[in-house]
Amino acid sequence: MMNFFVYILVYPLIWLISLLPFRILYAISDGVYLLIYYVFGYRKKVVLNNLKLAFPEKSDEERIKISKKFYHHFVDIFIEMIKSFTISKEELNKRYVYNNVSLLNELYKDGKSLILVFGHYANWEWIIGLTQFIDYKGYAAFTKINNKYFNRKILNSRQRFGVQLKPTSKIIQEIDRNHKKNIQAIYGLLSDQSPQLSKTFYWNEFLGVKVPIHTGAEMLAKKYNLNIAFVNIEKVKRGFYESTFSLITNNASKHSDFELTNFYLEKTENQIRKQPEYYFWTHRRFKHKDKAPKLMNNE
Repeated sequence: MMNFFVYILVYPLIWLISLLPFRILYAISDGVYLLIYYVFGYRKKVVLNNLKLAFPEKSDEERIKISKKFYHHFVDIFIEMIKSFTISKEELNKRYVYNNVSLLNELYKDGKSLILVFGHYANWEWIIGLTQFIDYKGYAAFTKINNKYFNRKILNSRQRFGVQLKPTSKIIQEIDRNHKKNIQAIYGLLSDQSPQLSKTFYWNEFLGVKVPIHTGAEMLAKKYNLNIAFVNIEKVKRGFYESTFSLITNNASKHSDFELTNFYLEKTENQIRKQPEYYFWTHRRFKHKDKAPKLMNNE
């Protein structure tokens, strides 16, 4: 009952905010940024520590400058997520452009399904509109939220663009089911965050720090003979993004263990280092860095 009570109190406000034009939404974002950064200091220590680990060569002043730009973008992303509840396809397509979607349509001719890997960079959520321009059946993994009413509303609002959202724990079942039915599909997987240690098979450096690495995309591609492509997302200006696709492999089985994962890491790192302020620095990506040597010594 408490979840429902919170939902009926909060969702109408979120919906009304989502109806506002972007110029007003970004004015709100500017105000929220000042509160989050200067008043509440939300996860500032985490952000600055992450930046220090990833960019030890930069000065404190440079990292603080990046952090301020990040928090501006961070609030914008959540404002844009709210806008996703009511944004039209026309508005979304104007603000989120796919430069070379023809690559994906060429890969479709192979007769194989495709894993699309990317990171928590720029605006990763607005890629939900991609299925309008491709022949694949679209799926994306997502993390369920505890409030089932909000969870249902988020699913409905995002899936109206054509992609089906599946809990991360069930995406493998969906891939297996589609493989057996010969259904060509594209699966969006965010693979840059920290996996559970109990499910870690591989450690490597990410942004110069040795951490556990997600290997699911590579393992699934080899098991089900899937192609893998990377999407590089650029923030052109406030509220406008461009995505460019690049092939990682169309023959996963020929690659050695973790080679495909390393290709993905390299592309993600290059993207982050180019404009670090657009990465999701509030996440504790390096929280297991001190455990790597211990685990390796026990092998």
